Amino acid sequence: MKNIKVGAFIASISIMMGAFGAHLLKDKLSEKSLALYETGVRYQLYHAFALIIVGILYQLNPNKQFKIATYFFLIGILFFSGSLYILSYKVNNNIEGLKWVGPITPLGGLCFIIGWLMVAFSINLKKK
Repeated sequence: MKNIKVGAFIASISIMMGAFGAHLLKDKLSEKSLALYETGVRYQLYHAFALIIVGILYQLNPNKQFKIATYFFLIGILFFSGSLYILSYKVNNNIEGLKWVGPITPLGGLCFIIGWLMVAFSINLKKK
């Protein structure tokens, strides 16, 4: 049940971030920066839905792997989407620092992949 609430909350934030980007940032960010920002929003929304799906699956078949998938999706959202939000600001404003942000993006992507693999491998597991 928590996954569903958290997923819905993150989905609402995704919509707000998308609206913010479309209405307030489109004239302030370069094309490249806006593309980074939009990718962050899109993947955040995809994985908000993933959290909702995992919450429903967990209710049907509670097992530890679904909980682990949840954590990977949450970390993925933070690392992948969060780093893209920071990078869009960095690229747009020619900021030299924040070199640590770029390498975090693929770690977030890896978390998404692991989360989805956990879901795939958990489908047939029965609660012990």
